[in-house]
Amino acid sequence: MKKQFFLALSFLLVLTTVNAQDYKDAKKAYNTFTLDAFNNKPKLKEAKDAIDKAMGVAENQAILDAWLTKGKIYNEIASQIIQIKTTNLGKLEDLPAAEAPAVEAYTAFSKALPLVTKKFETKDILTGLQAVQGNLDNFGRVAFEEQKYQLAYDNFNLLLASHEDLKKNATKSILETEEAYNYAVFLTATAALLAEKNDVAKPLLEKLYAAKYDKAAIYESLYTLNAANDVNAAYKYLDEGRKRYPDEISLLFADINHHLKLGKLDVLIEKLKAAIDKEPNNVSLYTVLGSVYDNLYQKMETAGDKVKADEYFNAALDYYNRAISKDAKNVDAVYSIGALYYNKAAVTTQKMNVLENDYSKEGLKKYKEMKDEVFAQFEKALPFFKRAEALDPNDTNTLIALKEIHAKKNDLEASKEFKRRLDVIQGGGKNDKAYYQQ
Repeated sequence: MKKQFFLALSFLLVLTTVNAQDYKDAKKAYNTFTLDAFNNKPKLKEAKDAIDKAMGVAENQAILDAWLTKGKIYNEIASQIIQIKTTNLGKLEDLPAAEAPAVEAYTAFSKALPLVTKKFETKDILTGLQAVQGNLDNFGRVAFEEQKYQLAYDNFNLLLASHEDLKKNATKSILETEEAYNYAVFLTATAALLAEKNDVAKPLLEKLYAAKYDKAAIYESLYTLNAANDVNAAYKYLDEGRKRYPDEISLLFADINHHLKLGKLDVLIEKLKAAIDKEPNNVSLYTVLGSVYDNLYQKMETAGDKVKADEYFNAALDYYNRAISKDAKNVDAVYSIGALYYNKAAVTTQKMNVLENDYSKEGLKKYKEMKDEVFAQFEKALPFFKRAEALDPNDTNTLIALKEIHAKKNDLEASKEFKRRLDVIQGGGKNDKAYYQQ
């Protein structure tokens, strides 16, 4: 029994020695690599493998020098990757595989800080944190360009954290100037938004808003983040942004969408015309302005104001036609003209139905005039719906309109065909070919 006890103790001592040796092997391999980084690249991979193995052991996680060694190794990997990606000199395959080496390096240095017992140890860690800042910044930007937004956020967020660590220890940081710090906050907030981390992005953007940082996107983003809770309260950000950046088109579009959502059509007209002045070739602006006038036309028609109704109808038609003149294949504008005439026919049909039981000579005459007007409007709408259907054979609104018009014209075969095609779409299928070809 005594012999077995000593054998077990001996095994534990050997295991502890091996674990400690793994960390020292990593340090040795890393030091060899730094002597000739160009020719000793295999040593960097050896160092990474050894430190990864070593830091999987609880005992090594209590050793400051082990974390410091890991920080240096991963920071070097990050530097090498950035160098290859920015210069195209060398091959990434020659380096140890690591998706977020700068993040790993920062984490290692930060874990070393609580283990400090001597003053010089703090200096070594702070030097490491200073060294990793550039890599966190570069890795964040590269990840951003590669549309890896979560990875970009992770790097930028730790860049901010490293700044706080250095500031607490009265050590120089690359974010010392107000401009550098605010820009880093802006990059972090933007990456957070794109990574759908709105709860993280919001306080960062509010910090920049309070600092009056010079970026128009701050105002648009804060409006968007707050609009879900209270769209009217959120408008203050857009209002301030528009005053500060009157020529910023993205804020103008956000302003337009805000008023469109609230149905404030009179305000919208002014804003859309201003947008067209700034972007005269933006087809969607003409289409949206046409739809605003279309909406106003329907309101005036319902209210019985014929003069205003005709004015708005003609304005809607004008802007839809302007859109088509700039892009003949703009299906929204083409469909909208068809819908404009179709809706005019629908309004007339409602008025006509009131006379349905009026069999007087005057009533019958008026009924016939209205019926002729309805079919005249259908005839005007039909060519535009045909063009829209040729451009997009699977648009249900277009197919419904064509089905209804052909039914009213007693062209039942065509009406049935559009009904069949609607059934195909509603069943999850697609129509591969248009009924009407351009």
